[in-house]
Amino acid sequence: MKLTNEELNILAILDESHGLSTESIAMQLDMKKDDVQKLIKKMEDENIIVSYPTLIDWNKIEGKETIVAMIDVKVTPQRNVGFDEVAEQIYRYPEVTSLYLMSGTYDLSVTIEGKTMKEIALFVSNKLATIEYVVSTTTHFKLKKYKHDGVIIEGNNDKDRRMVISP
Repeated sequence: MKLTNEELNILAILDESHGLSTESIAMQLDMKKDDVQKLIKKMEDENIIVSYPTLIDWNKIEGKETIVAMIDVKVTPQRNVGFDEVAEQIYRYPEVTSLYLMSGTYDLSVTIEGKTMKEIALFVSNKLATIEYVVSTTTHFKLKKYKHDGVIIEGNNDKDRRMVISP
């Protein structure tokens, strides 16, 4: 789909700073607020703008701990539909937060969230492994998040790491 320069500029701003108001975007692009709102709505309706991510470090909030598992899934592709039908069966589970078709040893990479390791184990054994074309799974648990979507989460980001030189 070919987009106008205004639409491309709006997308670039939203990609960089998704929390900006339409007024602020309009001011940056020398456009009317209503025009910016209409273009954003159009791009949302056409699923060009899929969502607005907010990055929250849930580890800093008591009582909100979740366990994240990344599961490699080996699948026998179905005739005439490949991996798509199996992927659709998997991504319909509410526990699944992301699903990707991958190259390499495994075919699908599934990310799920649960409250306990047992909850994740039950998902894998009772839901994922029972799907007809799933051959095998390997589960990896996320232990610590250092960086997400280009943003450093863990560590001292403000620390000046330059070497001190004194006369």
